[in-house]
Amino acid sequence: MSNLKEIRNRIASVNSTQQITSAMKMVSASKLKKAQDAILRLRPYDEKLFEIIFAISDSLKNDKTNIYSLERPAERVLIVLLASNRGLCGAFNTNVIRKAIQLTCEKYSSQLQRNNVDFYILGKRAEDMLKRRNFNIVKTRHDVFNQLSFENVAAIAEEIMSKFANGYYDRVDIVYNQFKNAGVQVLTDEQYLPLKIVIEKEEADPDKAKYETYVDFIFEPSKNLIINEVIPKLLRVHFYKAVLDSHASEHGARMTSMHKATDNAGELLKELSLEYNKARQAAITKEILEIVGGAEALKS
Repeated sequence: MSNLKEIRNRIASVNSTQQITSAMKMVSASKLKKAQDAILRLRPYDEKLFEIIFAISDSLKNDKTNIYSLERPAERVLIVLLASNRGLCGAFNTNVIRKAIQLTCEKYSSQLQRNNVDFYILGKRAEDMLKRRNFNIVKTRHDVFNQLSFENVAAIAEEIMSKFANGYYDRVDIVYNQFKNAGVQVLTDEQYLPLKIVIEKEEADPDKAKYETYVDFIFEPSKNLIINEVIPKLLRVHFYKAVLDSHASEHGARMTSMHKATDNAGELLKELSLEYNKARQAAITKEILEIVGGAEALKS
């Protein structure tokens, strides 16, 4: 059985850890509220832009004027991976990195063999793991979460859109954690470019059925001008939404992880306290027996 001093030291250490995890939980909860409000405010705007595009999708089937919706053979692929700069958020980073690697090896295996798959990483936690696996990392941005604003994120979106528009990349996918609630993050990989503006009937999402009810639009001043204004804006907003989703998911995952760590520390403290009391009781009993034994020896 451990001696009393060792148990006291362990209790003090676990108690200190519990205070840290509890404080981190409260900090994450505070940041989560702000991040959650931001993503919930943006989602209706993003959905409305998609609704406009899908509503006029029939008129865009044969339209070759918008470069962001042109389908090309996927010779060179860019995967945008949204992770975090900090750890202590459970499996948040591990899951999204594993999802990106799975996507690369399964969907783009032929491009990977030709070394035509690149990664654009937001968040430093994903960089080390992908470097160890020798994936091509064309760029990393660790500062975007420090000053998270539409202007900063839109600049990254513009850079990616430009690479696609000039033909350097034929396909761009985004892999991130979509925020559902504080305890649930949905791993998501979606095609960012080319933009899917026409939904085939067999691929239609029931939630997007309302988009098919809009027909016979009158465009003013012209269809091409409106489309060429709306689609780039949609791409910037949607990229910003993905970053906000990942940001809110990170704080939700960290809050949940720190909550579990705090509870585990509490359970460990109970066990250590019980062990300490048992050891203390055994020491007292031993001392009493020694005293009684000494008294009996003096009597005889």
